[in-house]
Amino acid sequence: MAEKLGQTFELPRRSSLVEGFFDIALSTGDQTREKVMEVPLAEIDPFPNHPFQVKQDEAMRTMVESVKAFGIQTPAIVRKKEEGRYELISGHRRKLACELAGLEKLPCIIREMNREEAIIAMVDANLQRENILPSERAKSYKMRLEAVKKQAGRPSKKNYSPVANNFPGKTSSVELAEKLNTSKDQIFRYVRLNELIPQILEMVDNSVIRDKNNLQIAMRPAVELSYIPVTQQKLLLREMLSNDNTPSHDQAIKMRKFSEENKLDENVIQSIMQEAKPNQVEQFKMPRERLSKYFAPDASIQIIEDTIVRALESLRQRERSRSGDAR
Repeated sequence: MAEKLGQTFELPRRSSLVEGFFDIALSTGDQTREKVMEVPLAEIDPFPNHPFQVKQDEAMRTMVESVKAFGIQTPAIVRKKEEGRYELISGHRRKLACELAGLEKLPCIIREMNREEAIIAMVDANLQRENILPSERAKSYKMRLEAVKKQAGRPSKKNYSPVANNFPGKTSSVELAEKLNTSKDQIFRYVRLNELIPQILEMVDNSVIRDKNNLQIAMRPAVELSYIPVTQQKLLLREMLSNDNTPSHDQAIKMRKFSEENKLDENVIQSIMQEAKPNQVEQFKMPRERLSKYFAPDASIQIIEDTIVRALESLRQRERSRSGDAR
């Protein structure tokens, strides 16, 4: 069985959802089979510019415990490099889990692929994951589109744009959109995110992660900002961090327009960022310490607000009553 270590064996070839995009036949005949071999971890290199994050989080800790108990049940996929080492195509999390579990080898399927085939296989395998950050989609989509175009012998210069492709028939972007059940335009929006400086791209990721300690920016304004030169993005970043605020979609459109007219500078950015947003409602804030003697320590914000409003209503009624008595 594939989960048992310490042996070389054959695995019946399967076309699963994960591997379906990049199944490559290694042999011919009625019984196509692939060999699963144990490859030393020390001989496996990560995929160059791998766009998907591999974190040592709670999910990884759970995976490590599973590997310790049951081993690796799904082989990784690698390709052999010219110098004899192996390049990891699919299985970066499994490799890390093995390292953290103290194992020395990883069960692998070894496939012959050129550079473009390897990129397409790596991206397609990882796009089946449930939780993918915008930055991961941006980098992986771009890598895959460029690989498909090189594979097809197409010129790589200006082959994709935020509007349309200039190739007749089904293009690589349309093909990818169909695989992911999305639109070609959405693919291009993600590709545009690669033009953002890292700090702003992290804010886009945080629109998914929702870490309250860091700024968030939505996809649509982020795409508009991707058309602004790096120097102006840095000015905007400084403004966002100083005021703990990010631009709305309308504000981002204005910045892009001013940038295209060579009029976007620090003063213009500040002026645009100070504009009231359509959904912006002024918030009244009061330090909780000022109210601590009136409420229990565990009183919720809603209870505090309701109590204050009732007290104010009662005060207004008394004032009206006194005003009537005075007349």
